[in-house]
Amino acid sequence: MSEAGNREEFYKKLKKQLQDTTKWPSEYLYKFIVPTNKKEIEQIETIFDNMGAVINTKQSKNGKYTSVSINVRMKNPDAVIEKYKEIGREVKGVISL
Repeated sequence: MSEAGNREEFYKKLKKQLQDTTKWPSEYLYKFIVPTNKKEIEQIETIFDNMGAVINTKQSKNGKYTSVSINVRMKNPDAVIEKYKEIGREVKGVISL
């Protein structure tokens, strides 16, 4: 299966899981790892701008990577998944957890 196919399968499973376990709208916690670079961190912050998101960052011990945690109220599983896709398109080197 292609990487894009794997990703779509992952999003389908995530959507079902979110539908089955959460009453929407709800708080959702995103976690990302990015190479420590101000530009990438700012891109993530911009994507969640004006949404009332609480964003926390923490650098790894050696400073090479930064974890970005975002707690934000989302209206439904589709909105959650759309943000993951947007981050994947816009932010270079991001790892979604």
